[in-house]
Amino acid sequence: MIDGLFETHINVTHLERSMQFYGEVLGLELGIIDEARRIAFYWVGARGEAMLGVWEKPKDQVLPQHFAFRSSIEAILERSAAYLEARHLSYHNFLNDDTKRPQVFGWMPAVAIYFDDPDGHSLEFIAMLPEPARPEVGVVSWETWQALRSLEQNQD
Repeated sequence: MIDGLFETHINVTHLERSMQFYGEVLGLELGIIDEARRIAFYWVGARGEAMLGVWEKPKDQVLPQHFAFRSSIEAILERSAAYLEARHLSYHNFLNDDTKRPQVFGWMPAVAIYFDDPDGHSLEFIAMLPEPARPEVGVVSWETWQALRSLEQNQD
């Protein structure tokens, strides 16, 4: 019955500022804007693949939320830092340990990096890794994940 997640919605304090962020800074394609309802819908990925709804609400109705954009391993490892820096966006890893290096969630496994939107929503670029899950390692740096893989391969 469920094939995936098609849309998510967030509340923001200023619609035009958020439209500038999601449309111009991140480059999402605007699907439609409903001025009367103070909402904008953006396509995420290819048109019709997924959607983000951005709703303007009073400040007391805007609570920080989290969602992730699916990306590729190569994009996260090789281009995410330059992409975010070119857009003047501060970024961090899951543990927020000031290294700004992507980290791997061993239980999935997936590699990810984080940044925030103007309302403090936590956004993430994430990519699944094509190898077995290792929940016992927890959350580790990409370098540690690679070292663990290398150790495992050497033991075979």
